Amino acid sequence: MLNLNLQQKLHYTLRFAVAMCFIGHGAFGIITKAVWCNYFAVFGIGKVMAYHLMPWVGAFDILCGIIMLIYPLRVIPLWLVTWGIVTALLRPLSGEPFAEFIERAGNFGAPLALLLLSGGMQLNIKNLFTPISPDVQPDAKALATVTTCLKVVVFLLLAGHGWLNLLGKKGLMGQYTSLGFSDPVSVGHLIGALEVVAAILVLIKPIRSILLIFLAWKAMSELFYPHYEIFEWVERGGSYGCILALWFALGWKTQPSESLNKLQSA
Repeated sequence: MLNLNLQQKLHYTLRFAVAMCFIGHGAFGIITKAVWCNYFAVFGIGKVMAYHLMPWVGAFDILCGIIMLIYPLRVIPLWLVTWGIVTALLRPLSGEPFAEFIERAGNFGAPLALLLLSGGMQLNIKNLFTPISPDVQPDAKALATVTTCLKVVVFLLLAGHGWLNLLGKKGLMGQYTSLGFSDPVSVGHLIGALEVVAAILVLIKPIRSILLIFLAWKAMSELFYPHYEIFEWVERGGSYGCILALWFALGWKTQPSESLNKLQSA
């Protein structure tokens, strides 16, 4: 990304993040992840029908991800904002902690930030089926809005994961046990507290250099899943994408004054 301007860095980061969310989530539909039955049950759909529907849902998600990579129609990230919120909400609606919802803020936050960067929702039919250009230059106000959006999203995803650690989520405790920790609950509480502090720091006063540590931690910790870890890692692309995009977005304030003047007058 060395030869790209700020707008293009943000565009491609968020665009790939959106594609990763779709493709990773879709993969779980193709392999018929058992826990999805709980989410279908929220709509009154039984297990037999759920297993029939999963591959279709997964295939559609993967198709959306591929389209996002090769021809980024505006309707695709708009759909993911809605779809990401719905699928994340199905977790608390099916009996899981509410933290599961906010921990997945990257899934709907990345496409929302991409839309804000690219001129907003633009809900008329013509614009919905027009590709988003990486070359449209946002003004300083739009960049400030995108930066605020990313700060809130990163706050939520870090706070959500920290909350799950503090709750002693069974899956997380299993990860720490598999890594050799004899007291996974204490480890989870420590990590959870640190993640909540990190989330508050991002919201109040994000430090650009420390964001890279958060990015490395998030990308590494998502590899701890014992089953289908590659799909889990890919699906969380929105989390990595939002942290990296925030790192880029914060950089515009440190640009030389001449570049800033051009940006503000665009």
